[in-house]
Amino acid sequence: MTTKIENQSTETQAVEKNEEQTTATAPGVPTEVVPLETPLQRGKTLVKEITVRKPMSGGMRGVSLVDIMNFEVTALHKVLPRITTPSLTEAEVKTLDIVDLIQLGTALNGFLIPKKFKETEA
Repeated sequence: MTTKIENQSTETQAVEKNEEQTTATAPGVPTEVVPLETPLQRGKTLVKEITVRKPMSGGMRGVSLVDIMNFEVTALHKVLPRITTPSLTEAEVKTLDIVDLIQLGTALNGFLIPKKFKETEA
């Protein structure tokens, strides 16, 4: 009985470690860390912050950029799982606190503004 529990614990740790490795962002890709107001519960793990990385054009497939910039909820549900670490599922995005969804959408929108406009505002 103890061996089965130890094996399950080891497997869980391996899955979590593998998930961290596969969702790590590539060097040089801009990211923004978003602290969650309402943390997500994943098994025994409590996710308190999400890292949003700048999407490439393929990450935006199937959605309108205008919908993203207008915070269209359905568009955010599709794109956020593609660009977050830890990688959120679409179901998790749908259950996010609305404040957290807005924060993640704001981070995403920040990547869509050209540098020349960011410099002008600063």
